[in-house]
Parts: sequence; C-alpha cells; structure tokens
Amino acid sequence: MSRIDVALIGAGRMGSIHGPNAGRHPGLRLKYVIDPRPQAAAAVGAPFGATHVALDQALADPSIGGVLVCSSTDLHLEHILAAVAAGKAVFSEKPLDLDLDKVVAAGPQLRDARLVLAFNRRFDPHFAALKAQVDAGAVGRLESLHLINHDPAAPPSGFIPTSGGLFKDFTIHDLDLARWLLEEEIAEVYAAASCLVDPEIGRLGDVDTARTVLKTVSGRLCVISNTRRSGYGYDQRIEAFGSKGMITAGNVALDTVHAQTEAGAAGAPIQPGFMQRYAEAYRAEVSHFADVLHGRAKPLVGYADGLVALALAEACDESVRTGQVIQFGEFFHA
Repeated sequence: MSRIDVALIGAGRMGSIHGPNAGRHPGLRLKYVIDPRPQAAAAVGAPFGATHVALDQALADPSIGGVLVCSSTDLHLEHILAAVAAGKAVFSEKPLDLDLDKVVAAGPQLRDARLVLAFNRRFDPHFAALKAQVDAGAVGRLESLHLINHDPAAPPSGFIPTSGGLFKDFTIHDLDLARWLLEEEIAEVYAAASCLVDPEIGRLGDVDTARTVLKTVSGRLCVISNTRRSGYGYDQRIEAFGSKGMITAGNVALDTVHAQTEAGAAGAPIQPGFMQRYAEAYRAEVSHFADVLHGRAKPLVGYADGLVALALAEACDESVRTGQVIQFGEFFHA
C-alpha cells in the first residue's frame, strides 16, 4: 500500500492518540507536527520521523494529502478551514467549534469537504456490532434507547472554562450516537442538570451531572445519562429496545476472569478511562480517514453531523436554562 503524507495539528491529549495511530498506519506517513510547544511536538512526532514546523509550511507542502486537527477546541474551525482551503482532506476532533453561528457560516466551505469528524463511538466495534443487529431487525423496530456515558472522575478545574460545558464537550458524543442509532432527526429536547460531583465546577458556571431526553419526529425516545464521576470506572453502555426485544452493549472489563466463592462473585473492573476503552475506535477512525485519503471511501461522519450535534448540545443548554422542552425544529434550522 502506498503511503500518503499527513500533518498533525496539536500534540496534546488527543494529538498524542491520533498522531501515533496515523504514524503506524500502513497507508499514512506522519510528516509534520504543528504545536506551539516544540518538546510536545517532538514527543509525538519523533518516533515516526515527523518534524516540527509552522502550520503555513505544512499546508504549503503539496505532498501533504491530509491534516489531523487535534488543536484546542477554540481553534478547530480555524484550522479545518485553513486545511480545506489548502486542498487537504481533514480529520478533526469534535466539536467543530463552540459557536454554532460560526459553524453554520462555514457551511459553504465545509458541506462538501473531505472532512471526517472524530465521533469515535461510531467506530467502536461493540457499538457497531449492536447497530448492525438493530439494522438487521434483530429486535424489530427500534423504539427507544438508553445511553450511559459516565466518566470515572471529574476533570481538573482548569479544563472547565475552555471546555464549552458538559453538553458541548461531553454529551455531544451521545447526541451524535443517538442520531446514528435511531437514523431519524430529533424533534424535542429536554435536559435537567445539576452540579453534584465537584462544587468548583458549579462555581465555574458548568454542571457535572445530567439527564437528557430526546424525542424523534416519529415519537421514538432516547434517554442519555451523564456524570463526570462514576466512582467505578469508565461506564459506557447502550440499551436498545425494539418491538421484538432488547439488545445491549455492555462495559468492557480489564479481563474476562470471573471468580465465584463463598464471599460472592468477583471480577475485573471496567476500563478506567476513554483512552483504554476506545483505543480500537481511535485506530478505526484514523483507518477510515486513510481510506478517504486513498479514495476508497467517503466520510462516514462529517460537517452535517457535527453541525446538528452542536445544535442539539445548545438545545440541551437552553432546556436546562429555561426548564422547558425545546422544539428542536424551531430552535435550529439546518
């Protein structure tokens, strides 16, 4: 397989995942890392022979076929637009931006772009297997969903002011997951939220625990459970209820050993965090980006999905603020 050169923007938490995944992929070559911190860029790029350069230099290089945008959230859209304008395919972390109006305005540039948005749950093999069975009619017509997304522990307080809030940073994954599984647009949004985990999060103007109810245009329902602290690991589950039964995707444990003694049952804990739980999904989405670059596939999740997910997150915020059910079709017009 020939290799296409790519550049990575951002050598932080997500860049340190996606950059090496690109560097190890047989169809990609990580050529550049762009980050204001040279040491961080070298830590990610040096094992793959990638050099630390300025963004303009990377985008001006005709050998660069794709750009992975893993910069801070407030720079995602700026970097996506610059890469698209330079004729590059783009793989970007979510969300597209924290400002819905800016994302709407970018529609003419991004609507038909080769853009893969990193909603990694779609690429998780366990969730993909559940969707395949639902699509095959294993439980009849899908009627309702229960999505559980609980972090093991709250993030550092310094993360909160720039995160965009619980719904744009965290719940947005579940909002996209619901649309993907239901294959139907959302008509109503209701969210209730509190600060129950860390008072500092509340002091900074955010919430850390929420329940969201989505209702589709045909009346199907989805309940989303979120918290910044589970106390028992990274809880990631789906329960799908259909006209002929139910189907679930459970948590992934550290191992499959299970003991039964007089003291009761004992087994390994579930995965401790997102990097371990979704390692396969992160590899799969970069592999999909490679397929897009090589012309073997079209983006499975892109601008339109990111736009609606961000709008749904804003509707959740509005519902919490007002205490009202949000009529999504009136709240947002794509």
